[in-house]
Amino acid sequence: MKNYLIIGASSGIGRQLALQLSEKNNRVYGTYNRHEPIKETNMLSYHPLNCLDEVIELSFLPDALHGLIYCPGAISLKPFHRIKPSEFEQDYQLQVLGAIKVIQAVLPNLKKVEGASIVLFSTVAAQLGLNFHSLVATSKAAVEGLTRALAAELSPSIRVNCIAPSLTNTPLAAGLLNTDEKRMANAQRHPLKRIGTVSDIANMAEFLSGEKASWISGQVIHVDGGMLQLRT
Repeated sequence: MKNYLIIGASSGIGRQLALQLSEKNNRVYGTYNRHEPIKETNMLSYHPLNCLDEVIELSFLPDALHGLIYCPGAISLKPFHRIKPSEFEQDYQLQVLGAIKVIQAVLPNLKKVEGASIVLFSTVAAQLGLNFHSLVATSKAAVEGLTRALAAELSPSIRVNCIAPSLTNTPLAAGLLNTDEKRMANAQRHPLKRIGTVSDIANMAEFLSGEKASWISGQVIHVDGGMLQLRT
C-alpha cells in the first residue's frame, strides 16, 4: 500500500485521481478548501486546507509519503489591460507559492520513500501564445521552471514532473463550455477534435506517480489533444 497526498481533491481532476488511486488499494489523503466532499472510504479521506495560509498544516499525514500531486488552479481569461497587478499576485500565490509551501512541508515525508514522486500542473498556454491567457500563462510558466529545478535538486530520490493540459471538461472550465456551441468550437480547435476529460489528465498523473514512470523526471508532459505540436 502506498500513501498519496492530493491537494485540491474535491472536484475535477483531483477528485478523479483520488478515486482512481484509492480504488487500487492506495491510501489517499485529499484536501479541499471550501466544499467538503461527501464520499470517503477506508482508503480515501479528506482534510481542509487553504494553500494561501501562511503556514501549511499537514499533521494528518503518515511519516512516509509516496507521492504528492498539487491540483489547485484558476482560469481567468480577459484582456491584459484589464488585469490588475494584484490579480497576478493572487494567481501566483495559489499556483506557485501554494505548491512551494506544500512541497517544503512534505519533503521530510517524501524523502523517507525511495522513488517518491511530485506531480504539478501547468497549461498548454504557458508555451503556446493564446489571447487573454496572460494571467494563467505567467504563473504556470513559473510552475514549469520550478518543476525542472526541483527535479534536478531532488534527484535521485524524488522525481518531479508536470502535466500541461489544454481545455478540460472540469468545473473550473464550466464557463468556457456552458453551451453546445462553445463545446463544439473548443473541440474543433484541437487536432483530436474533442475536449479533454478528467480521466485523460488523471490517468497521466496516476502514471507519473507510479513505478512505471520510475525513469521519468523533470518533464513537462502535454496532454492537450495535440494542441501544442500539431496543425491539421
